[in-house]
Amino acid sequence: MCDFLKRWPMGDLSSAAEAAMNFETRWQQYYQAVEGRPPRTTLTRALDSIARDPNPLPRFAVDLGCGNGRDTVELLRRGWRVLAIDGDPEAIARLRQRDDCDRTYLETRVQRFENLTLPPAVSLINASFCLPFCLPQHFAYLWEEIVVALSPGGRFCGQLFGDQDSWAAYADLTHHSRIEINQLLEPFTVEWLEEENHPGKTALGEDKHWHIFHIVAQKQ
Repeated sequence: MCDFLKRWPMGDLSSAAEAAMNFETRWQQYYQAVEGRPPRTTLTRALDSIARDPNPLPRFAVDLGCGNGRDTVELLRRGWRVLAIDGDPEAIARLRQRDDCDRTYLETRVQRFENLTLPPAVSLINASFCLPFCLPQHFAYLWEEIVVALSPGGRFCGQLFGDQDSWAAYADLTHHSRIEINQLLEPFTVEWLEEENHPGKTALGEDKHWHIFHIVAQKQ
């Protein structure tokens, strides 16, 4: 899963199961809406930090929830070897078909969060607006997989949703309080942590209240 998707109540919802709305039909609209956008600020901040490292790690990154590749393409452009993972086959197809995607050092995989396996010794794990779409019962496993896969000195960059976000009403999304965010980041040295909490819109133009944590952190 990746990034901003349309998940908004349609009338009265009588159960948590009904609240788990089917947004799969909106993927193509979403990809069209974000086409041509630049890489995420969390990624560029992480790459800038890596560029200042006196003893940099090998340039091997995993782009989780890569979508149509806005971050993957930037990593490849900067000479990284990238494993791009998404649960939607259409996303991987769009990434591989991009004119600006040099596939020389690109590996792709269609895999969902609940059965995610990551290679060892990863230098950078990028997860732009995708981790909240992990089912809550699988999030602890997913986060452990991320922490274990990173080499000491490797970095995580991406977003997590806060508990005041509008989508916290959905039982199949994962949200965190500020205290929980701090606990998740205990294995890391936090280099950038910015909290947004305000009304806004989705990529498809719908009104929504966003509560987002933007994170760049280095594994200790």
